[in-house]
Amino acid sequence: MTESTDLGPEDRKIVTLARSVRARNAVPEGAAVRDETGRTYAAGTVALESLKLSALQTAVAMAVASGATSLEAAAVVSEASAASDADRAAVRDLGGPDTPVLLAGPDGTLRSTVAAG
Repeated sequence: MTESTDLGPEDRKIVTLARSVRARNAVPEGAAVRDETGRTYAAGTVALESLKLSALQTAVAMAVASGATSLEAAAVVSEASAASDADRAAVRDLGGPDTPVLLAGPDGTLRSTVAAG
């Protein structure tokens, strides 16, 4: 396991943003993405009767809606043991297959980093 303090400052920032959204909104997951210009977008799980999106899907949608054309990195804070295929697909659609997806636990400890691939 890699501690979040082993991350560079920009990756540590998106993990912190994702963790903050999860805690503030009391949702199962928080996520954040960084676009090609360094802007960040943070979101939580959306669980409406008519719309269900993971936190990472929501963060990617926010980036797209704001005009982002690519992603540098993505982070999700969750109890899950791995980033879901659907989450990785959303990141891959905007950022490409090599975009790193960081998965951290609720305490901010990095559990894994995988390519969106």
